[in-house]
Amino acid sequence: MSVHEAITSHTRKMHSHLEVFQELDNQREEAIEHVISLCASGQPFTVDAINRITTSINEHAKHGISPTRPYVTPSMVEQYINRTSR
Repeated sequence: MSVHEAITSHTRKMHSHLEVFQELDNQREEAIEHVISLCASGQPFTVDAINRITTSINEHAKHGISPTRPYVTPSMVEQYINRTSR
């Protein structure tokens, strides 16, 4: 394999890895927005969906160059709502 082919192959793998990360991160952001909406309207909510996606992101990050994401707690959501509703 030539150097050019090796670099091209590596670049494609990195790009593919980052595309998967971006899709997972978008799903996580949608889940966060949904939970924020529920919390802001006083409805019961859970952060389970957010953290399931977060686990997937963090596992994916172990195999490439993408970042990890922190887990979310209900109090983090409530604190965010309290901060932004002032």
